[in-house]
Amino acid sequence: MLVLTRKKDEKIIIGDNIKITVVEIENGQVQLGIEAPDEVEIHREEVYRRIEQENIKAAGEKAIGLDQLKGLRLQRKQEDDVRRK
Repeated sequence: MLVLTRKKDEKIIIGDNIKITVVEIENGQVQLGIEAPDEVEIHREEVYRRIEQENIKAAGEKAIGLDQLKGLRLQRKQEDDVRRK
């Protein structure tokens, strides 16, 4: 894990296309602004875990992770694009 110290309005760059800005620091809470391409999903960890659990429940015994679900969604989009041509 990389640990960084940032002040208000300072940024962190991830790769070429994700930018995280410290927007506010108040009462022990930090507000972050995240700029990322539309295809990059951003979730709070508790929301991500809830989505993961719902996917497992919906899949029955077969567990499917969020990354696998994204892959299926991309595959279906590509199939739809081919059908439209």
